[in-house]
Amino acid sequence: MSRGEIHRLRRAYHQRIVRDVLRLGKGGAPNNADGSSKSSVSISKRIVERIGGDVEQAPLSGQTAGRQFEAATKAFLSSAFTALHHLRPGDWEFSLGGDIADYQQYQYLHDIKRAIEANPALRVVFGDYIVKPDIVVCRRPVEDAEINKNARVLGDDSLAGLTPLRRANSQVPILHASVSCKWTIRSDRSQNARTEGLNLARNRKGSTPRVVVVVGEPLPARIASIALGTGDIDCVYHFALPELEGSAEGSKGRSLMSRRRWPSTNTCNNSRSAIWQPDEFGNGNCAVTASTTTPAPRTAQSAAQISGASYSNPNKRK
Repeated sequence: MSRGEIHRLRRAYHQRIVRDVLRLGKGGAPNNADGSSKSSVSISKRIVERIGGDVEQAPLSGQTAGRQFEAATKAFLSSAFTALHHLRPGDWEFSLGGDIADYQQYQYLHDIKRAIEANPALRVVFGDYIVKPDIVVCRRPVEDAEINKNARVLGDDSLAGLTPLRRANSQVPILHASVSCKWTIRSDRSQNARTEGLNLARNRKGSTPRVVVVVGEPLPARIASIALGTGDIDCVYHFALPELEGSAEGSKGRSLMSRRRWPSTNTCNNSRSAIWQPDEFGNGNCAVTASTTTPAPRTAQSAAQISGASYSNPNKRK
């Protein structure tokens, strides 16, 4: 069977994670597993076996693993999006970290930040408006020459004088997607991705960027704690969804993942998504969504959706 470029990039992504992120701890448990959960350790080990490669046993701090996971994910998204550039042309940039106030929709937040710094009492009222994503995807404004490349779309008149996509109006990049990376999901701290999503939607003055979470967590129920919600997040992706599905199916002899396909109201990915509730073994009801093909892949989602690595939130607005 002929393999495509996305398959090659996905393989390189996994090899980098094995080299820079994955480590084996006590009893051979991978560092994305919860050592106190037998099913977590079992599923994680199976994922590692399916990915392949030699995993080191040298210690690696949680912060270091998290930063390396962000770097590997950013490199994969950037490379895969380049392969799909003909579907979404433009001057795109992928970067680690950043301040949303540096982007067109949120520039006014610099004024609020300065006011809060001058009067700390205001922080109690306004809170912290500045979201700092793990990975930022932005688009640079376009020159008129590029807009008129195939035909004279813009003339010397005063039309199109407000659009931020036109460089003549603004040189500030437009935030397209905010990507949060969670190598593990252990506590309520992982819910800050929801808070960031709400702040991004509420504080924008312009188009809403995509809010995406990429996880390495092996337990489906913990992934569900982020993936199932009221629409704060566009999509939650697993770095190795097919491997997770196959690994979870055999854990404890219980079916954690459903392979049935259902009609979907969400078109943000190309792979089935199934999340069992409420416990780690899959006892309870199953929330299943299956998706259709997106006509034009969204930037931060393009690579992951083709690699089959996503959990979809069916309640998220289009």
